[in-house]
Amino acid sequence: MSFDFNTPIDRRHTGSMKWDKYQNRDILPLWVADMDFLSPPAVIEALRVRADHGVYGYTVPTAEAAQAIVDYLRTRHGYTIQPEWLVWSHGLVPALSIACRAFAKEGEGVLVCTPVYPPMLSCPVNMGRKLIPVPLKISGDQWEFDWPALENVVTPDTRVFILCSPHNPVGRVWSRDELAQVAQFCAKHHLVLVSDEIHCDLVLDDDVKHTVTASLGKEVEARTVTQIAASKTYNVPGLACAVSVIADPKLRAAFKQAALGLVTEINAFGYAGTIAAFNHGEPWRRELIAYLRANRDYLYEFIQTRIPQLKLLPMQATYLAWIDARGLDVANAATLFEDAGVGLSPGSIFGDAGKGFVRLNFGCTRATLKEALERMERAVRNAK
Repeated sequence: MSFDFNTPIDRRHTGSMKWDKYQNRDILPLWVADMDFLSPPAVIEALRVRADHGVYGYTVPTAEAAQAIVDYLRTRHGYTIQPEWLVWSHGLVPALSIACRAFAKEGEGVLVCTPVYPPMLSCPVNMGRKLIPVPLKISGDQWEFDWPALENVVTPDTRVFILCSPHNPVGRVWSRDELAQVAQFCAKHHLVLVSDEIHCDLVLDDDVKHTVTASLGKEVEARTVTQIAASKTYNVPGLACAVSVIADPKLRAAFKQAALGLVTEINAFGYAGTIAAFNHGEPWRRELIAYLRANRDYLYEFIQTRIPQLKLLPMQATYLAWIDARGLDVANAATLFEDAGVGLSPGSIFGDAGKGFVRLNFGCTRATLKEALERMERAVRNAK
């Protein structure tokens, strides 16, 4: 490989949310969704160049940044957009909150399919909107939308459907047909579709393809807000830079109005890192995917052969494994594993549908993953 994903990087005492949570404790942090790898060399170099300039004043979106997004969506995902459709923010969590504020009034409903990325549950509530969680269902060996359940809970004052695509934490890459059904549902009930596609370049299987929801057609595009960032794929969440793609002028104006006073200037390093990632990060991304795929396969085999009390359904994307720990018959699986030296995300924070599950971040060195799984194996054996 041209890039090194095996050498451990000491992230302790750097203000790392992931590692400093367990400061001075022998706990391997495999919880929050950032990876333990160096970012692409092109990104690191772009940040050095920007730092060497020496002036870090207020920054506006540059034409180069907009063109990087336009080119990336066209060449990588076959979706053609216009630069004026872009609205920048300090990350997708603020963008989710702004979308709730823009497209639903206080007390109006926001649909979210659970288990799901926790801010998708908290953002509507924080904005004074009514959260309507609808559990996904398991059909065979994969997670799917529960359409009867969605039809049963949608009301005349439901305004927004938040879609996680690919889905965090269950790892599904929604098919084109599934996304078309989501779009039809939103059209039927006059919903704005907010499609968080931050994991879209972390598809692990060669025979699976991510579809940008808004690319399904002009009618779908006109009611869709597509949210993307370089943060997950290129491991730059600390740069706090994301973009919402909004084709419809009325939706875009409403979004910008709702953002007033909440989103100010994006920092200069956010733009520099985003440009470098999307323009020059593809060779690094390809090798990252190969490494993550091997980590995922190692994880599958380990659980199946050595911790069969756990279950892991096939996952197609992300570096986040959604593990069914209900077979352990313990009160709190996350606590069990934390006590054994592995910090995982408890399933309960992903909504009621996540109870009994844990989420494991395998965006780490193979050695770290191996050690963590061996600790988990001992914890399960000792809990019997």
